[in-house]
Amino acid sequence: QVQLVESGGGLVQAGGSLRLSCAASGRTFSRYAMGWFRQAPGKEREFVAAISASGGYTDYADSVKGRFTISRGNAKNTMYLQMNSLKPEDTAVYYCAAAKTVVAGRESYDYDYWGQGTQVTVSS
Repeated sequence: QVQLVESGGGLVQAGGSLRLSCAASGRTFSRYAMGWFRQAPGKEREFVAAISASGGYTDYADSVKGRFTISRGNAKNTMYLQMNSLKPEDTAVYYCAAAKTVVAGRESYDYDYWGQGTQVTVSS
């Protein structure tokens, strides 16, 4: 069982930056692929970024490529999402997720554990 807790959300102006963190419990964090998803009001949850268990492979949605960076610190059981050049359309609740595989895909069903989410609001 893995418990995930997101932090770092908040209100920021367009063009600004935020860094989200996802802290994981347990001693097997380094065995899990991890991902970030987001859900805006009235919309379905969508893939944002993913990182392999080792951190050697990353994947990004086209809408965030070049602006967001996913990373992880296995020694700290923590995953990060650095978000730069934020846009109002990035406003959403951001969720971290863990998959019991070394590489995970872009679908929600690829992931086994989910955090409660953190709100990111970008004002224009």
